[in-house]
Amino acid sequence: MPSASTKAAATDAVADTRLSPGRPGYRRMSFALFAAGVATFALLYATQALLPAVSADFGVSASAASWTVSAATGALALCVLPLSALSERFGRRTMMTASLAVAVALGLLVPFAPSLEWLVALRAVQGAALAGLPASAMAYLAEEVRPKALVAAIGLFVAGNSIGGMSGRIVTGWAAQLWGWRAALAAVGLMALVCAVVFRLMIPKARHFATGSLSPRTLARTVGTHLSDPLLMRLYAIGALFMTVFGAVYTVIGYRLVEAPFSLPQGVIGSIFLVYLVGTVSSAAAGKLVGRMGRRGALYLAVATTAAGLLLSLSDALAGVLLGLVLITAGFFAGHAVASSSVSRTAKTGRAQASALYQSAYYLGSSAGGTLGAVAFHAGGWAGTVLLGLVAVLGVVSLTLYGTHAARVQNRKSRETYNHTASPRVLRA
Repeated sequence: MPSASTKAAATDAVADTRLSPGRPGYRRMSFALFAAGVATFALLYATQALLPAVSADFGVSASAASWTVSAATGALALCVLPLSALSERFGRRTMMTASLAVAVALGLLVPFAPSLEWLVALRAVQGAALAGLPASAMAYLAEEVRPKALVAAIGLFVAGNSIGGMSGRIVTGWAAQLWGWRAALAAVGLMALVCAVVFRLMIPKARHFATGSLSPRTLARTVGTHLSDPLLMRLYAIGALFMTVFGAVYTVIGYRLVEAPFSLPQGVIGSIFLVYLVGTVSSAAAGKLVGRMGRRGALYLAVATTAAGLLLSLSDALAGVLLGLVLITAGFFAGHAVASSSVSRTAKTGRAQASALYQSAYYLGSSAGGTLGAVAFHAGGWAGTVLLGLVAVLGVVSLTLYGTHAARVQNRKSRETYNHTASPRVLRA
């Protein structure tokens, strides 16, 4: 049998072949996944800034048009777990390439949708295709990047997501103002095509992938274990509720700003999504917040910031609305960062499936938020959407308070058990 020193040397040799800053391939890998992240979120939310134009062209309500966003995010939520399992069999690089290729092809077809029904259907298939990328990208990074460089590598991928979400909305906003919403979607499709080509040319071959099992029984057992964990279930619900707020606000905000008293043009409304840069900063600061305040303290701060932003957005002054969006965005990204990072920390086994379940809940929250936010706006105006957001925020507070109470009860039981088992030893001594 190999000695402990031999095993350690073998482990070090494997680690040395993995990517890290300064090593060949690391920069190519980072740039490739950044491009993939840009393409993913640009395609996923391509219609969000265009909803007023889609409504006007097809003569439908905000709630009907919102399905062009909700169908994509909902399909992604439903497909992320099975496609992450397929990547165990066919490889992360292959899955990411196939997902991007199909999504981009559909992105180039979407502008030609003859009706709202066709547009929603194409967007749903596009969302399902994109589901193969997020979980596969995280698994690829975990396998190919040295542990010390992993956080930075994941950060670049997430940055690509936020930049893609922001740039896609800005591009569509200005393109729609100049040439119409169909040309705007075509522009996003072409941008995603360039990103997909860059990804395929730059992404290094996987060197540490090991084919996994596709056994439905094994997958079901792992998923069942995660779904029976109370803390994981609370984290999934918190992620979904935060995304409900975010999805509702950004699905409906275009309708509010295009109306009086603001009456902003489509290009300016698209530029509002520059606020996403605030989220990049707040998500990066979430780690420091957790270090100072603890996980629950950071969640309470994120909730308070989001709620303050919702209330401030009720203002009839554009400056008040913009400041409200800044606070909502900062609170959402901070809360999402805390909840998502806590999932990997909590799950002891099957971390890929635990993360996939979180992403499913997250995107279901986005889908629900987009649809319910539009319904609330149709029923009660912007105040209705804000009310929906405050209810979701209250749900996060309730779950966090319950988690605090459960932790105290568990600690008390642990102390009582310790005292009960320790007392006989004291008497015998």
